[in-house]
Amino acid sequence: MTFSRRPAIILLAAALAMTACGDERAVAPPAGPQQVELDPALEREIVEWRERRAASLTRDTGWLTLTGLFWLAEGENSVGSGEGNRVRLPEKAPERVGTLTLREGTVTLSAPAEAGLRVGGEPVGSIEMAPDVSGSPTIAEIGAVQFLVIERGGKIGVRVRDREHPARTSFAGLDYFPIDPKWRVEARLEPYDPPKQIPILNIIGIVEPAPSPGALVFTVDGREHRLDPIAEEGSDELFVIFADRTSGRETYPAGRYLYAERPGPDGTTILDFNRSYSPPCAFTEFATCPLPPRQNRLAVRVEAGEKNFEGAH
Repeated sequence: MTFSRRPAIILLAAALAMTACGDERAVAPPAGPQQVELDPALEREIVEWRERRAASLTRDTGWLTLTGLFWLAEGENSVGSGEGNRVRLPEKAPERVGTLTLREGTVTLSAPAEAGLRVGGEPVGSIEMAPDVSGSPTIAEIGAVQFLVIERGGKIGVRVRDREHPARTSFAGLDYFPIDPKWRVEARLEPYDPPKQIPILNIIGIVEPAPSPGALVFTVDGREHRLDPIAEEGSDELFVIFADRTSGRETYPAGRYLYAERPGPDGTTILDFNRSYSPPCAFTEFATCPLPPRQNRLAVRVEAGEKNFEGAH
């Protein structure tokens, strides 16, 4: 004889329903984290920060204008749009505009007046190029094209920009997680005595030490996390390079950046991950981004801040 399973299923469902009526705790879903109401003032602050962020990317010297990065060889390095040049400019520039000469760490730019290359609005002639590490780099330009000297870990190169680069002119904005007060957390600084140097690897393989005053310790969903910030010279903020479990999924694979005010007398500061953002390498292959140290890879999904750039190279 064959029996249908349907009556048994109905009886089981009825029994479960009776149990639930008798004791609601048996089937009640676990309580989720308490929702924190979003402060309108905080929301305005984050929206304004996002607007400044987009403006910084699209300005004349923003990351979306980059078209090249070229490392100089000791001696003479030709500059122009022609294929044989050490430093290649966009095609809109003349085939040859001048020469960059590297001698024991110093770079001199030479260019004939007829080439049209200018520095500070004046024809170049011959001029020593201050690198970006000086804080006031020398910028040479011809039409919409600019270039400057950069120094990274003892290597000297030239970064080229084009104000009319399609990446800039077609920029359609950035994508973010919803603003969430949960990710605006108080962190206490556990000082390193003395402050220690942490090795920071950048995307071109150079490792440079950076000073860290201590660990920023904070709690999310009852779990403690730690991040080693960098104390940049002359800055009243701490720079944090971190990765988390959204990295390589919703956010840039190599991690994100975040700034926080230096702790006050009570040793605490605010880490607002709603203001975390992608490094320049998310927008151009011609940046030299520092990467998160191993201890700054968080074992949690930080669902706040900037998502990966859809228009990435």
